[in-house]
Amino acid sequence: MTRMPRRGLLALGTGAAVAGCGFRPIYMPTASGKAGPAQRDLAAVTVDLIPERPGQLLRQALQERLAAGGSGVEHRYNLAVSFWIAGEALGIQQDTTATYVRLIGRANWTLLAQDPARTNLTRGSTRVADDFNILDQQYLASDLENEAAQRRIADTTAEQIALQLAAFFRKRADTTG
Repeated sequence: MTRMPRRGLLALGTGAAVAGCGFRPIYMPTASGKAGPAQRDLAAVTVDLIPERPGQLLRQALQERLAAGGSGVEHRYNLAVSFWIAGEALGIQQDTTATYVRLIGRANWTLLAQDPARTNLTRGSTRVADDFNILDQQYLASDLENEAAQRRIADTTAEQIALQLAAFFRKRADTTG
């Protein structure tokens, strides 16, 4: 007689418990293996231009995440995003130079239908923080660290916005379908 390992029993029990409460993954594909409703709707989102370099980084990260649902999908939605990053110097030395900087990125977004009325479907916001050290007399290194921190903030912000949109689309599909 073979025994099921404990991990197998735990996974089976957890799967049964989660399925019993009505949990379904946001990115769950259809029974035929095609992209699910959230993925299809995410792929139908066009991201409007976002000004400044951090905005360009965010738009690129959003396009990568939203287009993962499939190519060739007709665009039905516009995503308008206002995005800014503010910095605050921490770790101030006696000569008033900063040795540590915290960057805080904030984004407010609105999802609009591409209909004549440009119907406002949903909106949300995100806040992401990152930081970096300012190395003594290493301006180029500090500049590169600043750019890397802004890129991380844009990536994390894009992930949060994509997840909020996916949850909206999934909930909408559940109520209409």
